[in-house]
Amino acid sequence: MKIIDIKATTVTVPLEAPLRHANGCHWGRFVRTIVEVETDEGITGLGEMGGGGESAEATFRAMKAYLVGHDPARLEEMRFKIANPTASLYNNRTQVLAALEFACLDILGQKWNAPVHAILGGKLQDRVPFASYLFFRYPGAGGKGEVRTIDQMVAHAKELKQRFGFTTHKFKGGVFAPEIELEYYRAVAKAVGADQGIGRKGDRVRYDPNGVLSTEQAIRFGQAIEDLNNDYFEDPVYGLAALRRVRDFVRIPTATNTVVVGFEQLAANVINAGVDVILLDTTFWGGIRQCVKAAGVCETLQLGVAVHSSGELGIQLATMLHLGAVIPNLSFAADAHYHHLADDIIVGGKFKYECGSIKVPDAPGLGIKLDRDKVNQYAELYKKLGSYPYDQDPLRPGWTPTIPNNRWADPNDARLPEIKF
Repeated sequence: MKIIDIKATTVTVPLEAPLRHANGCHWGRFVRTIVEVETDEGITGLGEMGGGGESAEATFRAMKAYLVGHDPARLEEMRFKIANPTASLYNNRTQVLAALEFACLDILGQKWNAPVHAILGGKLQDRVPFASYLFFRYPGAGGKGEVRTIDQMVAHAKELKQRFGFTTHKFKGGVFAPEIELEYYRAVAKAVGADQGIGRKGDRVRYDPNGVLSTEQAIRFGQAIEDLNNDYFEDPVYGLAALRRVRDFVRIPTATNTVVVGFEQLAANVINAGVDVILLDTTFWGGIRQCVKAAGVCETLQLGVAVHSSGELGIQLATMLHLGAVIPNLSFAADAHYHHLADDIIVGGKFKYECGSIKVPDAPGLGIKLDRDKVNQYAELYKKLGSYPYDQDPLRPGWTPTIPNNRWADPNDARLPEIKF
């Protein structure tokens, strides 16, 4: 079997409301590139990458010069063709490789009539648990969905718990000053029963300000939440050296999805530990297989493992489900932005949550198919709306955060941004 063509389509899919984060905002939608890899046997595999537009689509068209005629089963050969470590110093294609690997695994599963999790060694669980993802939000279309005040954040957490059954709650911080967000975080913990102490009956919580706190702020914040039922303290600061300092002073496991996203960084963390829990991302690490390898290293060295979300649609969510199904040391609920989406581009619509978890697909390959009408609809929407500046805030033109940050948003600013939906 040989690859004969690679196609890429940019789509933008609406969110319930714009999601605010430490570095800017998701402006009411996600922009993603849908990748289709075609073979000479009539099998097409699906991949997905964050971002899009002409540059992304041109990048995937350029991959045809590398991969037309390539056997999709030769995944290690493809890894070095696309993302050779030394060549990548000049042209990093790790996320491009990931999307192509997703598609090739999808092809192989369809060819062999096996789900991807069977190719990866077989699933250990039928369902993958997920955490709620609590964002500060601007109002969505129709002026609904704002999350700015403590009462709104608490109500949002309760509503997600009621709708989807989440028992773990991830608080995306770094928007307001840490002393302000501390009040929000403790209020959420109390509302979901995570204030009863470690190991007590109640839900679990985790805090992630995307690395924008100073080391001293992070230490103060971490010590102020030690009594809660925390999963971990995720990227309170940026860099392994800073995380090591926080780890020395705070009795909560540290975690990262930003400074350990490859094997060299993983090795550096093992030699001089700053991080207890590694969040594996099927895109950031270059594919599902690379995440499985990293999970094996973490298993050997008894580091914790979680699954990170980078703003997925159904294709990448399927990769996260297959990953979560096959690694034995997934001891935390996975992250997902997925419940914030208003729609998806896969047949049957969005994956369904039950009791805070999603069933792992058992159909051949990734177990999903494209809904062509939805793809066309959201490709046209992208052409209409274009991209958005992920690292900008619609109410603060010209603003950019520093690391550590001292340019916080104002929680009393109730203005409504003008965003095209």
